[in-house]
Amino acid sequence: MYHAHFGLDQAPFKITPNTEFFFSGGNRGPILEALIYAVTHGEGIVKVTGEVGSGKTMLCNMLQARLPEHVETVYIANPSVSPEEILHAIAFELQLGVDRTAGRLEVMQALQAYLVKRHAEGKRVVVFIEESQSAPLATLEEIRLLSNLETKNDKLLQIVMFGQPELNDNLAETNIRQLRERIAHTFDLQPLAAGEVREYLMFRMRAAGYRGPDLFSDDVVKMIARGSGGLTRRINLIADKALLVAFSENTYSIKRKHVEAAVRDSEFSRYTQAEPTARYVWITAAVLVGAALGAGGFALFEQHRVPPATPASAVAAPTPAANTPEPISAKAPVAPVTAPTEPAAVVAPSAVEGPKTPLEARLAATESWLARVADSELSIQLLSAGDEEELKNRLNNLSKSIEINDIFVYRSVANRQPTLTVLYGSFGSMGAADEALAKLPAPLKANRPLVRTVQNIRAEIRQNRGP
Repeated sequence: MYHAHFGLDQAPFKITPNTEFFFSGGNRGPILEALIYAVTHGEGIVKVTGEVGSGKTMLCNMLQARLPEHVETVYIANPSVSPEEILHAIAFELQLGVDRTAGRLEVMQALQAYLVKRHAEGKRVVVFIEESQSAPLATLEEIRLLSNLETKNDKLLQIVMFGQPELNDNLAETNIRQLRERIAHTFDLQPLAAGEVREYLMFRMRAAGYRGPDLFSDDVVKMIARGSGGLTRRINLIADKALLVAFSENTYSIKRKHVEAAVRDSEFSRYTQAEPTARYVWITAAVLVGAALGAGGFALFEQHRVPPATPASAVAAPTPAANTPEPISAKAPVAPVTAPTEPAAVVAPSAVEGPKTPLEARLAATESWLARVADSELSIQLLSAGDEEELKNRLNNLSKSIEINDIFVYRSVANRQPTLTVLYGSFGSMGAADEALAKLPAPLKANRPLVRTVQNIRAEIRQNRGP
């Protein structure tokens, strides 16, 4: 979404472990080289530990990519299985053709025969086991027995275990000490220091094609380092959202307020935990409205408290857990507040007896529509307007190109100012919504309309409604 704005060729802070973005700082490069040496020299069992989001999967992918051709790799993503199942999983990955009903002894014999053959051909076989901390102790013991497969001079099977720090606690158990004593090398991925965070941020930006000056000041780097705890996955999430907020403001510099908004919008945010009653207008909504208003009307949605929830007779307020944001989607951004299981009733103001103007008619029609459709229903956000007079003129123009009965309007808040948001249509599937989006007249497409779910439209209305 913000790639062209910052002159990027691709997303710089995706959390998927793309080896093109491997950062060798923070001791990652030396650990990778040590792992390559350990595997190619038959060093037995190797253990790599690190907190969630510290870069273990990236390191594992890099190791597989950097190993020489004579090393054959087996990747086990989920070792939380029984000892017999781990053997079958390895046999399956090696395509040994062992029947699923084969017993342990049969699988071990097939495995040993294969490894001996590979050794005679001058090849090595290494098993990478991710999330090793989730493996039962009996399965860890089976892994230890696999390491006993050897010739007079060499191990037939190399094992590299990647796991969270809980793996160390599991290996401390007395009945697993034989495995612990067979671990030849142990590596620990530490969080990045503040200076390393700066290097990491700009390395990722440059790798994505950025050619401009340094975007991150000392204060901004410190905030990102503190908010992320130095964990690379968290750094990616914060940096990505900070860039998104800067884009929504149409600015090219990353500021403290952008990082503050990004941290608030993250599930690991200590701000959210410390203030569970706060209601935020999240980054996704900021970009949604910025896109709808066009380049001249970008608006940053800042932290926004609302008074206590409306009475139960109107719309129930979401619990604090409902403030957990959803991942930002480039295709269909939505406000990250979970709606109730049942469609929420939207009560019309009691003072209004009946619609007297086109705007009042659409407001009333929208309340009726929201009261009866399912959360999964979709609509297209066309635009937002700051005052009723402006929207009345826009509705008059809209009615000339699309059916007025397919237009919905609701009240919201943008940049702490009242706003009116216009939606078009009600669609039961993303395919139908995309088709309608493609058929919109060119002047409406110029506002960059976006698809939204009814669930999140309801959530936005509840979030910004007073007592």
